[in-house]
Amino acid sequence: MSDTFNKGTALITGASSGIGAIYADRLARRGYDLILVARNRYRLDRIASRLTTETGRTVEVVAADLGDNEGIARVEDILRTDASITLLVNNAGVGATVPLLQSDPGKMDAMITLNVVALTRLAAAAAPEFVERGAGTIINISSIVAISPELLNGVYGGTKAFVLAFSQSLHHELADKGVRVQVVLPGATSTEFWDIAGLPVSNLPEAIVMPAADMVDAALAGLDQGELVTIPSLPDIDDWNAFENARQALGPNLSHRRPARRLLAS
Repeated sequence: MSDTFNKGTALITGASSGIGAIYADRLARRGYDLILVARNRYRLDRIASRLTTETGRTVEVVAADLGDNEGIARVEDILRTDASITLLVNNAGVGATVPLLQSDPGKMDAMITLNVVALTRLAAAAAPEFVERGAGTIINISSIVAISPELLNGVYGGTKAFVLAFSQSLHHELADKGVRVQVVLPGATSTEFWDIAGLPVSNLPEAIVMPAADMVDAALAGLDQGELVTIPSLPDIDDWNAFENARQALGPNLSHRRPARRLLAS
């Protein structure tokens, strides 16, 4: 049973397995009631039953497909109307490992809808409610391909780069309004993701694959430490800070009236 006080309700997408299911377990034990969102109602019910028994938290399940407008709208409505929600975990997503030239355009469209459109709309639904209450947390699950797009399918990398940029902008917009934003960039993680993406995890070197439970625990530790960007595998946060400082140092020279001298015709 959870011995922590009630921290409100956490709504978690992609909660029927893998990373989302572990977030559900950890957040329930931290004192959150839960709203679990995924397509598979059977899996959701099993997780809800177990967590209710083990933690005493209230767990609601919502069977919704965030790959279509109806499912997105249904969850948007919950975020806008349930004042108990204090935390959104935007975890639902899908990936691909094959190069663009071998990809199905329809599957790429579906990936963009789930990874970008759904995540954006749910964050946009939650944010005004959190701002009005002066508190709330949005956790967006990105990937290391956001900063290393050469590793996998370029459309997948592009969607995760969007999640990183969107989260950084959201933090800039909401930090002084009492709303926390965290974006998590997992490396290879042992979940069903790889089977769905077409490359079973058994094909990857064991040394680079993190157990999903360890990934989530590390991400939550990063949240506790106040990180905006959490890369669970990164040994030294100074490496990220150097990367980010270099990016921000470009700022004063990103927009000028005249082209750079190196680009002017001689």
